[in-house]
Order: sequence, then C-alpha cells, then structure tokens
Amino acid sequence: MFDTMTLTKTLGGLCGTFLVFLLGGFAAEFIYHPKHGDDHHQAYTIEVEGAGEAEEEVAEVPFADVYAVADAGAGERLWRQCQACHKLETGANGTGPYLANVVGRPKGAAEGYAYSTAMANFPGEWTPEALNEFLISPSGYIEGTKMNYRGMPDIEDRANLIAYLETAGG
Repeated sequence: MFDTMTLTKTLGGLCGTFLVFLLGGFAAEFIYHPKHGDDHHQAYTIEVEGAGEAEEEVAEVPFADVYAVADAGAGERLWRQCQACHKLETGANGTGPYLANVVGRPKGAAEGYAYSTAMANFPGEWTPEALNEFLISPSGYIEGTKMNYRGMPDIEDRANLIAYLETAGG
C-alpha cells in the first residue's frame, strides 16, 4: 500500500502546504506592515481631547522628608521578603550578608561574607540615603553586585524598610 512514490507524494504535499502558509505570511506582512523608509504614515488620525495639553508634573518628595516620617512597623512587614537571603543576627550570613547594624556600616564590611569585587571595593558607608539608592536598583547602584534583586520602586516602602533596619540591630 505505501510504497516509495506514495511516501514522496505525501511528503511533497506537506512541504507544499507549508510553503503556501509561508508565502501567505510574507504577503500579509507586506500588506499590513509596509516599509516606506523612516516616515510611517497612518491612514487616519484619531483626535483625543486634551492630548495637546501638558500633563501635570508630579513633584518628587525628597527622600529625607519621607524618611523623617517612616514607619519601622511597616518596614518590618517589608523585611519578610528580604529574609530569604539576609539575617538580622550579627555574623549570621546567608545567601546575602547579615544586615544587623547595616545603617552606618561601611559598604562591603559584613564579617565572614564573600562580597563581589565591585561591592568590596565600593567606598562609603550605608547611610539611609545610600541604602535608598541601592534599593531602587542594586545593579544600577553598584554594577557587578551579586545581589539579584529587581529593586523596590516605592520611596515610602524603601524609607520604611530602612527605618526598620536601623532599629533592628542585633
């Protein structure tokens, strides 16, 4: 029943079908996404009420002002996500260094922790302002850090967490 010719015809038919789909995809791309150099023209424009008006600018509150009214209790709740890698007992390193008394401590100075070269050589102390900048984006603040954390975007959350770390020395 299945000889070489039947198998060849079947395989040719499948390849032909895929070729038709491939050419149809190219044709659809050409029709719906034409390339006319750098200037793309729309067929029509939808007017949006108030689109030409300038958006209201949101004034950013300085970190010092937010930190002055930070809630260490709220920071303790935020600390739970840090516990996976850090501990609050002096000398108890985990995946990350211990964070007991981190506020005011020199950067890269937790005893017994193997810091990345970038962190070990980064000058200064962990002031509340430095911790704030670090928590926005650790790899953006210290390129080459081992801390694989996407960052904490909310300024109030950062201030609350830092307030908790300052009170939770060990």
